[in-house]
Amino acid sequence: MLPDWVYAIIIGVIEGLTEFIPVSSTGMMLLAKHAMGLTDPFWNTFAVMIQLGAIMAVVVLYFRKLWGAVMDLPKDPAARMFALSILVAFLPSVVLGLLFHDFIKGVLFDNPTVQCISLILGGIVLLIIDRKAPPPVHDDPMRLPIKTALAIGFFQVLSMVPGVSRSGSTIVGGMLMKVEKRAAAEFTFFLAIPTMLGAFVLDAIESKDQIMAGGNLGLLAIGFVTAFLVAMVVIKLMLAIVTRRGFAPFGWLRIAIGGVGLLLLQFA
Repeated sequence: MLPDWVYAIIIGVIEGLTEFIPVSSTGMMLLAKHAMGLTDPFWNTFAVMIQLGAIMAVVVLYFRKLWGAVMDLPKDPAARMFALSILVAFLPSVVLGLLFHDFIKGVLFDNPTVQCISLILGGIVLLIIDRKAPPPVHDDPMRLPIKTALAIGFFQVLSMVPGVSRSGSTIVGGMLMKVEKRAAAEFTFFLAIPTMLGAFVLDAIESKDQIMAGGNLGLLAIGFVTAFLVAMVVIKLMLAIVTRRGFAPFGWLRIAIGGVGLLLLQFA
């Protein structure tokens, strides 16, 4: 057995690597937790809460754009429309997340078979959508129509199943709603900010006793910082890959990881 802080770093690295590529960061962290024999319920809370560390990388990298939109809210209709599009896209996850939070975290989080199958099915969907998506008509993630943002929000709900991938589901939804690939990825980044902040606050409230026990708060800090630093690099790399190669590489990666996971589970 390794020290807990080493596990925190490992899971933090996995979160930073996978939060913004469509392979399901939650699914990958939970599979890693299962593989390392981390059975304490705290690690489920850890997997949710350190995602905010990766999201903070978006705030840093897009700070000028985001801060500009905030400052322009009183005077610029376009800035208000952008804020409204994020809010509208966020609402479906708020409602359904509150309704099904206990079931998702208590049942699906500890089912590696579900996570592997979700990875494989999501990979197949990515391969199909990457080739068959309708021609894009929206190329600015900060100027999406409200109905388009709402549709993307409903796609994000699918990511409540570990292994589906929040970024993958919202990107697929965006492309089906005729959003250009890179713009769909960037809107996914922006939508992640309120989504992951909400998940962080909800888990912090519901799991405060776990968080404050022993050295758990320190472990969360380690995972948070690790995820943030790794995600700073991955965001730029992911956008470069999407621009040049599309999402097919991530589809094949999902299928490979899910397939290997199912194979290993047969011998566990």
